[in-house]
Amino acid sequence: MPEPLTLDAFRTDLAEFLHQQPAEVDLEENPLYAGLDSLRITTLAERWRSTGVEVSFVELAERTSFAQWWQLLSERQSGAAHADA
Repeated sequence: MPEPLTLDAFRTDLAEFLHQQPAEVDLEENPLYAGLDSLRITTLAERWRSTGVEVSFVELAERTSFAQWWQLLSERQSGAAHADA
């Protein structure tokens, strides 16, 4: 079973693609304005799916901040945990 996605891991993943340190990632920033293109967003979605969180490129692209991404991912993750129980 994959390790659950944590906020720290989420920030670390974003930082890798933004060429920042995890603490520098502004969760209120718009992902597109931050410099993420469709390929990077797709890659992140694939990475997060590998942790067991079902999320699509479209779902991420529709949201306008990293905080909204985290909210979606954390809701999906807790929903998956309840479905497994």
